[in-house]
Amino acid sequence: MGWIHNVHEREIPVPAAVVGALLDRLSAADDPIFPVPVWDAMRFDRPLGVGATGGHGPVTYRVTEYEPGRRIRFDGTPPWVGHHEVSVAPLDDGRCRVRHVLEMEFRGSRYLAWAAGIRPVHDTMIEELFDNIERVATGSLAHPVRHSARVRLLRRVMWARPETVAIPERARLIRSALDSPAYEDAYRMPLQPGLPRDPAQWTGILRDAFPVIAHEDGELLLRVETNGVKARASILIDGDHITLSTVAATPSPRARLYWAVVGRVHPFMARTMLRRTHRDLSRAAPSAGERALGSPSGVRGGPCGRSSSGAGGPSPVGGATPAPAPAPEST
Repeated sequence: MGWIHNVHEREIPVPAAVVGALLDRLSAADDPIFPVPVWDAMRFDRPLGVGATGGHGPVTYRVTEYEPGRRIRFDGTPPWVGHHEVSVAPLDDGRCRVRHVLEMEFRGSRYLAWAAGIRPVHDTMIEELFDNIERVATGSLAHPVRHSARVRLLRRVMWARPETVAIPERARLIRSALDSPAYEDAYRMPLQPGLPRDPAQWTGILRDAFPVIAHEDGELLLRVETNGVKARASILIDGDHITLSTVAATPSPRARLYWAVVGRVHPFMARTMLRRTHRDLSRAAPSAGERALGSPSGVRGGPCGRSSSGAGGPSPVGGATPAPAPAPEST
């Protein structure tokens, strides 16, 4: 237990210069290969180059070596000790080999975390990165990687959670929807590249059970009324975030009694349903490579031709009808 060495590589039937040009676009606004939105985007504090600092999700690093079109090395920043590197090398007959190497220190409980959870997640993400390289470089991909049952479970558990925020200033529809509401809250999540930017595509948060009464400037307002509670919900797309806001009024004793119970579980349900919809839409979205080609793929297959090695309920305010079951997860 200590240092781990993890290697992935794949032969691509195109010249190395083609793949090298794709590597040079990592973290760019039009990055065609990092596997978002299923995974957190790679982001840096400046364009790709030596000194750029950032990471993806909870994994942080900085660029320490960069040979454009050939190789990029990323050194971990605390608490991560080690480095990872992606490179491409030419082969015969106009082919090339793309390679990713991870050398990282994992000791004690961190090594157990690597073996049980981090490694399968890492392996799947890198293979999806290679899928996108192959897809964009060749125009097709016969055998996309599939998520194993363990990876699907880990992704469900590890998926980003909504943060509690004030109702945004830009959420003008809900801010003026009710006079003197007795309750209000708001939760937001990041919008990764590839996720819908139209709030109408996010109504599944409320299981499509309530009518839309207004749509303006990236905000959708829904009427949510049940058991005497007069409520409004807002779905706002604002920059790189989606925000779910709720305001509620309890004008009668019946409504106040109902809200005394439902109001206790509402925050949990609102966060849960926003997170679930965020995950489902990310899962259903076309990959970065598919978006770059402008033609989402159809059926996804199993892994083939790869080499890897390594050591080491109700609506938030009640009363909604059940949602249809999502399509079987295949990515």
